[in-house]
Amino acid sequence: NYWMKMIAAFIRLVISTVSPQRKSLIATSLIVAVSLFVVVVNYSEKPYFLFQPVFGQTFSSHWIFSKQSYKAFKPHQGYVSIPKQEPLKLHCELCSIVSSSGQMLGQAAGPQIDRSPCIWRMNNAPTRGFENDVGRRTTLRVVSHTSVPLLLQKPQYFFGQGNDTVYVVWGPLRNMRKDGKGIVYNMLRQASENYPHARIYVTTEDRMNYCDMVFKKETGKDRIQSGSYLSTGWFTLILAMDMCKEIHIYGMINDTYCKSGGYRKVPYHYYEAGGRDECAEYLLHESAPYGGHRFITEKAVFSKWAKTHDIKFFNPSWLS
Repeated sequence: NYWMKMIAAFIRLVISTVSPQRKSLIATSLIVAVSLFVVVVNYSEKPYFLFQPVFGQTFSSHWIFSKQSYKAFKPHQGYVSIPKQEPLKLHCELCSIVSSSGQMLGQAAGPQIDRSPCIWRMNNAPTRGFENDVGRRTTLRVVSHTSVPLLLQKPQYFFGQGNDTVYVVWGPLRNMRKDGKGIVYNMLRQASENYPHARIYVTTEDRMNYCDMVFKKETGKDRIQSGSYLSTGWFTLILAMDMCKEIHIYGMINDTYCKSGGYRKVPYHYYEAGGRDECAEYLLHESAPYGGHRFITEKAVFSKWAKTHDIKFFNPSWLS
């Protein structure tokens, strides 16, 4: 093929310029080197990602999430199934992530969302009654450990045999431990026994630590020492960048939205009419000394990631 012909020509050119005594050694070394290069080329859609730090790139989101080849159904070791403990295997060319925000209301984005091959939702956000705005289908649902009891209030709806949604549940070790003392893990294990067709995965302790590390690298703040809790949106976007080639996000505001004049006042959740105002909730959490989600800080990081990844925001659009 093309690569092998180029390699052979290159080897002949180099050998012709050296003494006979060194030809054998140089030929062997070149064959090994170029063979490794070919492996890299075949492994990566864009092989340059392996060499990025050589060119002065600092350790940042560009390195953590540099573009790699997207292989269908590649295993993701940070997420394991209940009860078999098998890695999650999933790949999507295009993922549409639907926010739970009141920004979804009145946008009539449902038909556009439903055209996506993979549709992601968060926690217990419903579709029934909101189809015109949020769509009907759900491929994957990222769920906080605190929202698991809400799913279990409607177990047939979320885990019944007619539902083929993949559930990825994140939570701290104290709730997710597998020795019988993890209260949320026990709930999920019971759900998997009651609904053996349910596709339930949990985030590993290593993956949780990784998400904390990314937060510190991006913000300069230790999550625990700063009294912060990561949001489900944070875990969702990190997972999506690992599994999706292209990402469309619906109903998520940027980090400056609540500071702009005349912003659209909507409920924090689209399915809680008359509930808490979204911006009021964001500002309350951002300033909380302990136990708050840093929604605004996270959105600033998402904006940064969108500059190096194929991420687009809709309803509202994020202007670069």
